[in-house]
Amino acid sequence: MDPLFLSDLVLTAASVAETGSRKEKSEHLAALLQSASPEELPIVVGFFVGELRQGRIGVGWSTMAGIEGDAAATSLVTVGEVDERLTEVAAMVGEGSRGDRERALTELFSRLRPEEAEFLRAVLTGGLRLGSLEGVMVDGIAKANGVPAAVVRRAAMLSGDLGAMAVVAAEDGRAGLEAVGLRVGRGVQPMLASTAASVEAAMEELDGPVSIQAKLDGIRIQAHKSGDDVRLFTRNLNDVTERLPGVADLVRRLDATTAVLDGEVVGLAEDSPELFQDTASTFSSGGSSGRVELVVRFFDLLHIDGVDRIDAPLSDRLDELARLVGDDMVEGIVTADPVEGAAFNERVLAAGQEGVMVKDLTSTYAAGRRGKTWRKVKPVHTYDLVVLGAEWGHGRRTGWLSNLHLGARDGDGFVMVGKTFKGLTDALLEWQTAALLQREVRREGITVFVEPTLVVEIAIDGVQRSTTYPGGLALRFARVKGYREDKTPAASDTLDALRRRLD
Repeated sequence: MDPLFLSDLVLTAASVAETGSRKEKSEHLAALLQSASPEELPIVVGFFVGELRQGRIGVGWSTMAGIEGDAAATSLVTVGEVDERLTEVAAMVGEGSRGDRERALTELFSRLRPEEAEFLRAVLTGGLRLGSLEGVMVDGIAKANGVPAAVVRRAAMLSGDLGAMAVVAAEDGRAGLEAVGLRVGRGVQPMLASTAASVEAAMEELDGPVSIQAKLDGIRIQAHKSGDDVRLFTRNLNDVTERLPGVADLVRRLDATTAVLDGEVVGLAEDSPELFQDTASTFSSGGSSGRVELVVRFFDLLHIDGVDRIDAPLSDRLDELARLVGDDMVEGIVTADPVEGAAFNERVLAAGQEGVMVKDLTSTYAAGRRGKTWRKVKPVHTYDLVVLGAEWGHGRRTGWLSNLHLGARDGDGFVMVGKTFKGLTDALLEWQTAALLQREVRREGITVFVEPTLVVEIAIDGVQRSTTYPGGLALRFARVKGYREDKTPAASDTLDALRRRLD
């Protein structure tokens, strides 16, 4: 089999971007996967779903800004060569490592044609927006190997590794995928929830008695126990066991030989391992001077004493969870009365939590999916922020300034607090591009920085602490509501106003 070239991925990405049909997107991906070797499959899948095989490699926008040099006129760089270089970059740590990474990437990028460089830059910075994320890739793997998408999805859910399941599908087909099971100690993709406008609306859609649980403002964790061995994973399946020794100790003391639990740690700000570094790595049931109080609460159970429970109804799982964790279970009620449900929601909000989760009591644990049997209900907050810059779009948004850099007012200036490309219609993208180019002050890579004169209304689900942006916080699920031509930057919201949302 001939090696797969990076240019092959670029052509597929362009084809995927040009169609709005999910079926056609998956067909383009299937054709690409069929031309890949088993060694190349995890690389290809990782590139398209935004999860490099190497995990985090220490490369972001600041590193990419340091890459200089002209693009190549011709290129025969293979996918394997790119992967090898990224593995080398991932191993560069310690003093001077940033410069080493920049030099290594500069050499690689100097061998790429402009379109290849743009594609790889988007992959490394999380800017590849093709509508071909995990769900479409699952369909592509299924089509490439003639197996049902549901079988691929379940295997990926239980293994936590879609790239590896692409290899299993190619080599062992349906039988190999169906042989993949939950393994204690290996992260399982978490079940996700769809949104609902209100508790009443969620209950009407689910039709019957439901479980309503408090939605805590913390970090989701998945706890695995096998005897005294405990592993803790974030929603992205990053292992944070060593960061949370107290939580691990609590799980270790549970009266079960093996268990897998879904829960939330309150006292931390974001589900991302690098943010644990500024947090006290101790668990305490009460505050102590100079330490952050961490409290863990569990809301689901996937496995207990050798028996997988993901296919059991939620009502059974909750009963087993209550017996296992007692008071360490998330507060909740079971009701068929919308009035009672709404009252519980108001009480939870008054206590400072994010909102509630409304769940079908008959639902199984459909990991990795944002299904309709779990509904999250929480208030939406809007802030008027200033546009500091924008990035040129990819795929369907090529030629438009899309991903906005958002700033909050801080004294006489503005501090960046996040980015978003969500909520932008074609008409707004066209207007926005022209308006921003009129205010351009400089460019760096794909980013156009502008005079901070445009105010945009941004809806968010919350605010979390972050070292990514200068403001020390980041916006959760930010999306554009519209531009505020009636407001001046001096009337925009402040950094302090956003900080208050942390409480």
